Amino acid sequence: MKERPIAEPMAVPLNPTASTWNIANGLTVFRLVLVPMFVLALFARGGHEDGWRWVACGVFAVASYTDRVDGQLARSRNLVTSFGKLVDPIADKALIGAALIGLSLLDDLPWWITVLVLVREVGVTLLRFWVIRHGVIPASRGGKLKAFLQAVAIGLYVLPLTGWLGTGRAVVMAIALVITVVTGLDYVARALTLRQTSDRAAMKRARKAARRP
Repeated sequence: MKERPIAEPMAVPLNPTASTWNIANGLTVFRLVLVPMFVLALFARGGHEDGWRWVACGVFAVASYTDRVDGQLARSRNLVTSFGKLVDPIADKALIGAALIGLSLLDDLPWWITVLVLVREVGVTLLRFWVIRHGVIPASRGGKLKAFLQAVAIGLYVLPLTGWLGTGRAVVMAIALVITVVTGLDYVARALTLRQTSDRAAMKRARKAARRP
């Protein structure tokens, strides 16, 4: 069965009458505020005090949950604004980036994992700008699953787990990495296809053909 695309936030039309200071944008800003709080809890007392790691995980979980809720509220209540479209992905990447870099600085997560995930996220962001004149690529269920598994894996690494639980989180992270790479490659393929098949690309080909003698 072909994977069904999911509404891409960038493609959702703006509501010019919606106030910037609405509940959806408020949750997005709240998520940004939680990022430094998460970092402080993660590195408290050297970064390896069990109590503070549980606090850090709690902050991370709340921030991750707001990522899901703010988008749903914006779409269901027609509260989509330019501010939300700009700040929401920044908040997402700030949270994930801070968590990955923090865990690697504490030697709890190999640096190559952090670099791989961040390169993928930055690369997809650049691709969005590269194809923006041709259209918006809808998010896939694979992309949503990637984000969910990344959040779960990071949360498990923040927790002070040992034994089979420590092994289990490595398995979750491995699955998240596979989906991260696969969805990243899929995004590249869809971006290349869009640039070749969009209305803008068709018009450019038509103009070139018209100029030929």
